[in-house]
Formats: sequence, C-alpha cells, structure tokens
Amino acid sequence: MKFEGIYEKTVLIVKPDGVQRGLIGEILQRVEFKGLKVVGLKMMYLNEEKLREHYAHHVEKPFYSGLSNFMKSSPVVCICLEGKHAVDAIRLIAGVTDGAKADGGTIRGDLAMGMCNVVHCSDSIENAKIEVKRFFTEDEIFDYNKTEYLHVYMEDERK
Repeated sequence: MKFEGIYEKTVLIVKPDGVQRGLIGEILQRVEFKGLKVVGLKMMYLNEEKLREHYAHHVEKPFYSGLSNFMKSSPVVCICLEGKHAVDAIRLIAGVTDGAKADGGTIRGDLAMGMCNVVHCSDSIENAKIEVKRFFTEDEIFDYNKTEYLHVYMEDERK
C-alpha cells in the first residue's frame, strides 16, 4: 500500500528559540495532527558554512550577522516531512514570518512575538528539494508505509 510519486518532501527546522523554550514536541504534534509523515528527524548545530548556504539571499544584508549568531546559539531540530502538498501545508501551519502578525492557530501566531519565530520552513517545492538535501543525507530519510494515510486522504487523492 505505497502511494509513490504523489507526495512532496519538505523541511521544517525548529530554531534555537523553539528548542530552548521546549517547543519541539508541540511543533511535532501539530504537523503529525495535520497528517504529515515524519520521514527524517535530527538535532544538530548549524555551522557558518551551512548557514551561508541556507541564507545566501541574506548574507550581504546588515542583519545577517545577528541571524547567523542566533542560529548558532543552540542546536536546532531538523524535520523532514512528507505528504500531499506538504510545502503549502507547512507554510499554512507555520504562519507568516513575523510572529506578531501571524494568525492565531499557527505555530508562529501562537508561539512567537517577532522574528524569533520558532521555525523555518521551505518556501517552495524547488527550495524544499534543495533543503532536504542540505540538511539530510539519503540514509537519514526513511521510506515507510503510513497506514494513517488511509484516514487522511480520500481514495482518489492517493492515486
């Protein structure tokens, strides 16, 4: 009962503020309640090389140094998730970047007040593919049947 080829993989990172505030379980619970499948999960420190690669679009901006220091201040938890429309689903669950402006019910809306916004999530299918490879090796991604999908997706959605 494999539903191959119709699901996307995406990355959700619990940032240092989320780790320090003990929000890892809350965040995992929210994505699992949504019906997404955890296919990779690890705690790690991000080094400057990885951060420059990940935040290449911000490296020349005045706030990059502070962002880099913040992201290196504590371990992060990297989660690889899989599901139909996973990128859009995680963006919806996460809320807008500024926690003070994020809707209630979202991770950032409920758990953040500003730019210490608890999570990073891939912003497109293309970037998700890049980020999965950036943060996970092939042997850190698990392929398994999730029978719950029978109760998350209608039959025609699983084809």
